Amino acid sequence: MPILEQRIERVESLTHHRTKKTIRWRRQAMHMRRNWQLYVLFAPVLLYFIVFHYVPMYGVQIAFRDFIATKGILDSPWVGLKHFERFFDSYYFWRILRNTLGIGLYELAVGFPIPIILALMINEVRNSKFRRMVQTVTYAPHFLSTVVMVGMIMMFLSPVSGLVNQVIAAFGGEPISFMTEPSWFKSIYVWSGVWQGMGWSSIIYLAALAGIDPQLHEAAKVDGASWLRRIWHINLPGIMPTIVILLILNIGSILGVGFEKVFLMQNSLNMEASDVISTNVYRSGILGAQYSYSAAVGLFNSVVNFILLISVNRIARKVSSSSLW
Repeated sequence: MPILEQRIERVESLTHHRTKKTIRWRRQAMHMRRNWQLYVLFAPVLLYFIVFHYVPMYGVQIAFRDFIATKGILDSPWVGLKHFERFFDSYYFWRILRNTLGIGLYELAVGFPIPIILALMINEVRNSKFRRMVQTVTYAPHFLSTVVMVGMIMMFLSPVSGLVNQVIAAFGGEPISFMTEPSWFKSIYVWSGVWQGMGWSSIIYLAALAGIDPQLHEAAKVDGASWLRRIWHINLPGIMPTIVILLILNIGSILGVGFEKVFLMQNSLNMEASDVISTNVYRSGILGAQYSYSAAVGLFNSVVNFILLISVNRIARKVSSSSLW
């Protein structure tokens, strides 16, 4: 009898679970029918990610095969972790990893807080005309192409006719060949990127600041709080969820140093500091036709970024109430 009762309880529990699941699916279906217009609007975005981001993942297996174009992906011989081991054992592995991680951390340390500071400063400007002018001036560099941006950098930093070296010479200094000195590469890359992107990046923080209740500032003024204390105790906590979300996204792409700008600024003399994962993939995969090896390097980069994203998101969820999921 006890065995029969246990079986009856299991059947009842399973039936109850299935009933709850059916009810949940029916509610979801009713919600989709009621809001079908929203799902239609969302469909192209979903289709885009499926076609251009998830379907191409089929080709990730190239990293584990010795890919031969005439044989195709499935008929190419399986070699396991051979290409990963080759990358980890290569002479330039630590240089590439050090440069990529160094630029990523430098960019995060400098490029992340500056848009926040700029947004807080713009938010405090009361003259509408001056505020619009500042916003226009800081937004404009974002619309410059990478090629134009690097061309401007080379013009300004030219050791012969560059404005920066002319100023250095005017003060009695010696001209510096910035673009060929490895020690200057990271700073030039990061600070030029900050100049180009800080205005555009500050938009989301300005939008978050616009959602803060003005009555909080009025009450703080009545209590005698200075503008600095109001920024620290009202504005910063008000935009903290936005800051945390963007910080998670930035850390999740810390090894995703862009290819175009690095490649355009790169030369044989600064290779020691400018050789990163993306340029190594270009040289080995496109120029050297080593498709499997370059796919393995790119997959390593993506996996590390994914692990960082998951880890930082979990830490943010434990420390604060803000996280991506």
